[in-house]
Formats: sequence, C-alpha cells, structure tokens
Amino acid sequence: MTMDGPSKIFTKEQQEEHTANEILRDLKEGNKRFVDNKPFERNMDSLKADATAGQNPKAIILSCVDSRVPVEAIFDQSIGDVFVSRIAGNIESNDVLASMEYATKVAGCKLIFVLGHESCGAVSAACDKVRMGNISALVRKIEPAIEASTEIQAPHDSSNKLFVDKVIHTNVELTCDRIYRNSDIIRNLVDTDNVKISGGVYALSSGRVQFFDP
Repeated sequence: MTMDGPSKIFTKEQQEEHTANEILRDLKEGNKRFVDNKPFERNMDSLKADATAGQNPKAIILSCVDSRVPVEAIFDQSIGDVFVSRIAGNIESNDVLASMEYATKVAGCKLIFVLGHESCGAVSAACDKVRMGNISALVRKIEPAIEASTEIQAPHDSSNKLFVDKVIHTNVELTCDRIYRNSDIIRNLVDTDNVKISGGVYALSSGRVQFFDP
C-alpha cells in the first residue's frame, strides 16, 4: 500500500519552521514507511518541475557508498528533501565538512545525520588492516573506532561479527564528534541550537535504521 505524499518540494518556509528534532522525526517516520513497504506515492513530474526554482533540503545525510544502502529510499525522501554525501565508511573529510557547512550555513539545513550500516566493507577492511593504494589512508580514519571497541572479546578482525558491529556503531559516533570538533561553522550552529548532529546504523536485512537519538 502507498500513501499520497507531497507534490511540491520542501519550501524555505517549511525549512525555517521545522526544528531539527522534527526533521529527525520525519526521517524516522520515513524509515518506518520503508520497513513497512508503504512509501509515499509521489507525483514525480510535479516534483521535478517544482525543483527547477531552487532547493531547501531538510537535512544532509553522510552515508557509505555501499550499493545496498539507497539513502533516499531508506528514509522515504524524494526530490529536494535531503542532501546526500557518500564516502566509503561514512567518514568525514575536509570536502565532506565543506559540503556540510554549505548545507547548513548557506542552504539552511537543520540536521546533519551520519548513517552507518551493517556489514560495512570499509570497516571490515580497517579491522583487517588492509593496505592498498588510497584505501590505506581511508581505513586509517576508521582505526580510532577500532581502538575504542577492543572491550569486545578477540579476535579483533572481520571474522568477529560482534566486534565489527561494535566498530560500525562507534565509527558513526566518532564521526559525529569529529564533525562537531573540526568545523567552526558547524560547531557554532550546534552550540546556538540551529543545527543538530545525529546518527544511526542501517540493518541490511530488515531495512530498519537504529537511531542513536531516541
């Protein structure tokens, strides 16, 4: 079953009147529709036409590049609803931070959301200390999450699903923390209650996101 969704893209007025917590709730409700296989039915021709006038997204979502994690679908979002930045291991970089600064300070987004996922190949590679070309530098950025997860019983490599799962969760938490610490613009927006940073982990089998904010 589908339900009728908005025929217009998110407006500046809607963006300004919604709080970060309301937008986070919107993502939670969208994920529930995705899990229940009851997405909104949208008039895509109307949305495409409306989008030519500009954009006022609700949030910017940082996710992994994994092809099994279709971000807009997971949260039942559509044209004009969210910015999406994707990088293996859903880690921040200077370019990702610049995109987030634009999304929040310039484009008006109220929410930064970091989305990790079950069975993340980048996290598994980091756990196995893979060293290969530019992959080496990327997996090193996940190593702090590995170091913070060693309370899980060994082995501390990709053969241990409990350990990998813990690293995946910790990696999202540390990424959220670094986004706050490494951007003066975002930190000021958060400290003045204009922007919220949150995160969660996507389960491949169920489609459900475990949100860190209740």
